[in-house]
Amino acid sequence: MTLNLCVLTPNRIVWDSEVKEIILSTNSGQIGVLPNHASIATAVDIGILRIRLNNQWLTMALMGSFARIGNNEITILVNDAEKGSDIDPQEAQQALEIAEANLRKAEGKRQTIEENLALRRARTRVEAINAIL
Repeated sequence: MTLNLCVLTPNRIVWDSEVKEIILSTNSGQIGVLPNHASIATAVDIGILRIRLNNQWLTMALMGSFARIGNNEITILVNDAEKGSDIDPQEAQQALEIAEANLRKAEGKRQTIEENLALRRARTRVEAINAIL
C-alpha cells in the first residue's frame, strides 16, 4: 500500500507521486506517516521532509506552512521547497555562512528575527543535502 504525496508551493508542484512513507517536520516535532495514517492537519516547520520510495530515501527542504493528511493522501502546501538532489552544495554552504554572518551583525529585535529565519532556511538546505536515515 502507498501514499499519494503532493508538495505544492505558490508557483509550482514540487512533488506529485506515490510514496511508501514520509517523515515530516511539524511545529510540534517530526511525524512519520505510513499508509492508513489518521487524518490530521498540521503546521509544517522549516525543516527536512524525508520521502521513502521502496528502499530509497530522498530529502526535500521545506520552508514551512501547512499539511493535510487523510485517506492515504498527503498534501503539503509550503512557502518554498527544494529537493535535496537539486541543491548546489557549494552555494548552500556559502548561503549558510552569509546567514550566520548577517545574524551576528543584526541590530534590533526585528532584524534579529529576520536573520534567524534566514539562518534556519539556510541550515535546512544544507541538511537536505547531507541528510541520511
